[in-house]
Amino acid sequence: MANVLPTTSIVAKEALRVLKNNLSFSRNVNRDYQDEFKNGDYSSGQTINIKRPPKYEYRAGRVAVPQDTVKTTIPLTLSQGGTDLQFTMLERTLSISRLGDVIQSAMSVVTNQIDLQGLQVARLSVGNTVGTVGTYPASQAAAIQLLTQAQQKLSENSAPYDGFRSAVLSPAMNAALVQGTAGLFNSNASIGKQNETGRFVRGFGLNLAEDQNIPVHVNGTAASFTVNGAGQTGSTLIVNAVSGTIRQGSVVTFTGVNAVNPVSRQDTRSLQQFVVTADVANGATSVPIYPPIQAAGPLQSVTASPANGATGTIFGGANATYETDFVYHRDAFTLAMVPMAEPEAGMGAKVSQESDDGFTVKVTKFYDGINDNGIWRLDVLFGWAATYPELAVKMVA
Repeated sequence: MANVLPTTSIVAKEALRVLKNNLSFSRNVNRDYQDEFKNGDYSSGQTINIKRPPKYEYRAGRVAVPQDTVKTTIPLTLSQGGTDLQFTMLERTLSISRLGDVIQSAMSVVTNQIDLQGLQVARLSVGNTVGTVGTYPASQAAAIQLLTQAQQKLSENSAPYDGFRSAVLSPAMNAALVQGTAGLFNSNASIGKQNETGRFVRGFGLNLAEDQNIPVHVNGTAASFTVNGAGQTGSTLIVNAVSGTIRQGSVVTFTGVNAVNPVSRQDTRSLQQFVVTADVANGATSVPIYPPIQAAGPLQSVTASPANGATGTIFGGANATYETDFVYHRDAFTLAMVPMAEPEAGMGAKVSQESDDGFTVKVTKFYDGINDNGIWRLDVLFGWAATYPELAVKMVA
């Protein structure tokens, strides 16, 4: 029986299926904003804005106290990527029955890159941190402590228990947690799935995934610095000249500066953990941080501003190197995959785009007359944003 040659539509459908099935971290983040951009044709380098809902303060009593509505947006810059396949005219007899293996191989590098970029965004934007540098949980008690402390951080930041809390783990962390939680009471179905896959399945209220792209963070050469001036607010802290460097993504705390619940504004009795949002050079006199320091109002983030001369302590110390696994609510991060502009009619290319559940893949087929080759482009156009990084926690090891 003669082979049936695949069309761009068939390839696009298969590529989209493989993309959705192979993603790990990206599968459990927010993609709801996709609908805002589905009717346009976008290009690489274009920036779209993700809207964040405003925040307000509680009013006690009968008399109204009108508050301004302050809407904020988070920029998300789109980047294009994909894989390209080339076949001679003889090789174009590839049948649909073999298509799955080819697309699986081609799309694996695409899904890998999407997850990798998202995890790097998480590493650089999340301040909440639990765990011990260089140490995986080696006992049941340690495994339970790590997972429950991460959940505690999410709850202190008002992340809902709505089925959308997840964890993404390195192979080593997955192995440690499988061993550490093996003696706990679990349903037969959970134990069976864990034994069959060798992976830590859903537990502790978390959807779980394993990803070999879990990033490693390296601190700069500074272990601490001191604040220059009391009562500071905002996302840039004036400090005395830093002795050493501080790397973007490093986490810092200040004595007496606790975090507050973002809804009730109550003291969590835990130090606020700030993430450094840009590299800081040796001798610098300012440190950029998130969340911004706000000691009052609807955007309050801390119980008090750091005192003059207060020490900022870098988590892990100077030159520390540690793995950053993540526990997060879906709304912590946004992945937008949007439709791409297509070639104009008459340009000799056949194009199909397929979208589903916030994912989009474009397949373009054209002919290289010089070399007598058929070329298939598989493209994605996507961008990441840390929409609410306070709804995520780094689990370090």
